[in-house]
Amino acid sequence: MKKWTLSFLTLALVLVLAACGSNAKNNGNGASEAPQNNAGNADQAAPAPEDSVKLVVGATVPHADILKFIAPQLKEEGVLLEVKEFTDYVQPNIQVFEKQLDANYFQHQPYLDDQNEKNKMDLLSVVGVHVEPFGAYSKKYTSADEIADGAKVAIPNDATNGGRALLLLEKQGLIKLKEGVGIAATKADIIENPKNLDIKELDAAMLPRQLDEVDFALINTNYAIEAGLNPINDSLFIEDKESPYTNLLVARPDNKDSDAIQKLAKALTSDEVRKFIEETYEGALVPVF
Repeated sequence: MKKWTLSFLTLALVLVLAACGSNAKNNGNGASEAPQNNAGNADQAAPAPEDSVKLVVGATVPHADILKFIAPQLKEEGVLLEVKEFTDYVQPNIQVFEKQLDANYFQHQPYLDDQNEKNKMDLLSVVGVHVEPFGAYSKKYTSADEIADGAKVAIPNDATNGGRALLLLEKQGLIKLKEGVGIAATKADIIENPKNLDIKELDAAMLPRQLDEVDFALINTNYAIEAGLNPINDSLFIEDKESPYTNLLVARPDNKDSDAIQKLAKALTSDEVRKFIEETYEGALVPVF
């Protein structure tokens, strides 16, 4: 009786294992893996071509979101796009130059020129994509007319964005700069300050967190959006849509003209991206193509 029971259990076990094996997927080398549900999985639904090329691109927000939007399209074209997000403006350029990244997308030409000169780099613009109007924000004031004498204002401490902030203050009639200094302007170039503004220079990424400590701050749009600020609705004043500071896709001389980078450039300036920017950011970002 015991032998009969043992034989029966053995046979049942064999049948169970056989059934499991019939439902497994063979991967071609004798190993099997459990079946997977492909519904809603774009990566499996649209496999990349066998000769696909991987691109690693550094970006801040919202640039990273635009890149992620075009990633499925690029995959179909044989470009596997990996987006590496940054919260600062320094590392994305250094890492492209050192070939840790293939490209980056976060900056305008004056900033790129300044970083190339300071760090002895030779990075190049591939294509211009959008403008982010630069604005002033406050938790104390609801309009620029309320700015009081001696108000404490924070601006970015990097050369080009600091100059851009000073130019915007000048356009509002809050200060006057030396003739012709342009985006290279510094606090030393202020020749008139009728409201005696107390101008503090801080790291650009820190500015949203300093709004409780200052009367108002001039903040790059990417950091404003990341902090939950709406540049159109929440700013005291903002650059107009004619701002010359176009945000660029940037690469190196050795890969700027590669097929993968050119596919990325084309995708970033497509009608689909124009629509995505206009509908998603509602004027906070303005396509230039």
